[in-house]
Amino acid sequence: MANGEWAGKTVLVLGLGDTGLSCVRWLAQEGARLRGADTRQAPPALGAVREAVPGIRVDLGPFRPESLAGVDAVAASPGIALREPVLREALARGIEVVGDVEIFAREVARAATGARVIGITGTNGKSTVTALAGAMTRAAGLSTVVAGNIGLPVLDALREAKAAGMPQAWVIELSSYQLETTASLALDAAAMLNLTQDHLDRYDTMAGYAAAKARIFRHCGTRVLNRDDPWSLGMKAGENVTFGLGEPARDDEWGIRAGELVHGRDPIVALFEVPVAGLHNAANALASHALCASCGLPPRPLADAIREFRGLPHRAERVAAARGVVFYDDSKGTNVGATVAALEGMRGKVVLIAGGDGKGQDFSPLVPAVRSHARAVVLIGRDAPAVEAAIAPAGVPCARESTMEAAVEAAFRLATPGDAVLLSPACASFDMFANYKQRGEVFAAAARAIAARVEG
Repeated sequence: MANGEWAGKTVLVLGLGDTGLSCVRWLAQEGARLRGADTRQAPPALGAVREAVPGIRVDLGPFRPESLAGVDAVAASPGIALREPVLREALARGIEVVGDVEIFAREVARAATGARVIGITGTNGKSTVTALAGAMTRAAGLSTVVAGNIGLPVLDALREAKAAGMPQAWVIELSSYQLETTASLALDAAAMLNLTQDHLDRYDTMAGYAAAKARIFRHCGTRVLNRDDPWSLGMKAGENVTFGLGEPARDDEWGIRAGELVHGRDPIVALFEVPVAGLHNAANALASHALCASCGLPPRPLADAIREFRGLPHRAERVAAARGVVFYDDSKGTNVGATVAALEGMRGKVVLIAGGDGKGQDFSPLVPAVRSHARAVVLIGRDAPAVEAAIAPAGVPCARESTMEAAVEAAFRLATPGDAVLLSPACASFDMFANYKQRGEVFAAAARAIAARVEG
């Protein structure tokens, strides 16, 4: 019989998607009495929730204070902001509000297995750094679970680990949304990679966004910070190390010197040995190495992991080539900073495909990168006019298309041999697609269709 922290408590799970379902399954296993609520009439995990907890009360439609009656705690999905009235009401009543990562953190602390715990946040690059850091811990011989915002909910990972045996390392990707409801996550090393405009529909200011990200360091051994990003570097405190694209000036800095990734004076790998394209991926490799080295892992397997890492789907992923033009899917580039990094990471000229749901961003920071790297820009989606107006000072030809397929065809016509056609939208996908993955798949299919047609 369950006798942990949640046994016998009544917990309201707000939001019944993947994260909410993971909370329901974990808390049910731990002996909690559960309720659910979702603003949607048919939330995606409703059937699975009812299967996991037969007879569970689920309130659908706008959140109501009545749902809080008799509740000991609220487990809120990360998509639900703390300013949501029902959460404000819960806090006003003295009801604890937690997220899945906080529940995970308490259980990992209680289990006290001695596992290393590594956390990664930032606007861009965090999934790549998380995946590479996980590859490094495995290469160093540690049984490893990679989870969090990268795809596998932490409580699903914890449930599986509890049944199969706890790992020697956890590598966790953390979004600002998850960090808002996380107070006790103890990390051996944590990285805040960068901060660029994003989620300004959730945060009133960049400072508010930064404050959410900085919560990753509340209980942290070594902070890994980006020398090239003022928001990250501004979070210096306690024990910290830095990475950047310049030469390291100290032994506790990671960087690039004479064509090599280096830690202080020690070489790691040659830049040409990093298989994933772009200097931003060199920075990702440096951040991953800094995290793992800060946990005491030996250098050779970490370097081997860099050499063997092939990147993640939809992140500057080469998907096709035709008549000397290479097509790259960077559909995960959902904000301006990500698209700037992708452009700067390309060799040769680029025909950029961008646009979508701009989330209230300022697109003007695209101008220098577009001017330097783009031969032309093809725009799609709801905020195409706003993007076009913002990048006009770059003096680069722009075209607009109504579908991804038409955009890919137009980009191919505008490209010359040696160019890249890069989908890096600087926008969310929801105005035209189910998610960034579907957007990338449609792009890749269109690119491969061109390759099949012209290469025969």
